[in-house]
Amino acid sequence: MNKKLTIALVAHDRRKADMVEWALHNAEFLSHHHLICTGTTGRLISNAFSEKGIHAEITCMHSGPLGGDAEIAAMVVRKEVNLAIFLIDDLNPQPHEADIQMLLRQCRVHNIPIACNRYSADLMLTSALWDDDSYVPMEPKYMHFNR
Repeated sequence: MNKKLTIALVAHDRRKADMVEWALHNAEFLSHHHLICTGTTGRLISNAFSEKGIHAEITCMHSGPLGGDAEIAAMVVRKEVNLAIFLIDDLNPQPHEADIQMLLRQCRVHNIPIACNRYSADLMLTSALWDDDSYVPMEPKYMHFNR
């Protein structure tokens, strides 16, 4: 891949171990791109990469409950994120549910691919479209459909 992507990595507390394991599994790919993470997730990935001698550009935002999800959502709106991976804990309530839904919604509205589990994350990471310079995602059309 020739272009450098900005990839957002977010994981709820009970999914952080899964995210770190996934990031290590995909470290060869991720190390060539700019990673934007919520606070604790970013520190955990950075520490895991350092322990393995993996160098990566990682920017940590605030933790999710302190506004990190909202910071990343704002980056999505400004088209500063190419891909988001958000491992959500669907089994436990989150105190910042509104921010979570805002991030998911902004990715959908602004046509940013977002994976919410490891399988979809792996599929998105390995897409041949990242290497196709002629591919330009279509802008979403929000209009009433008339037959």
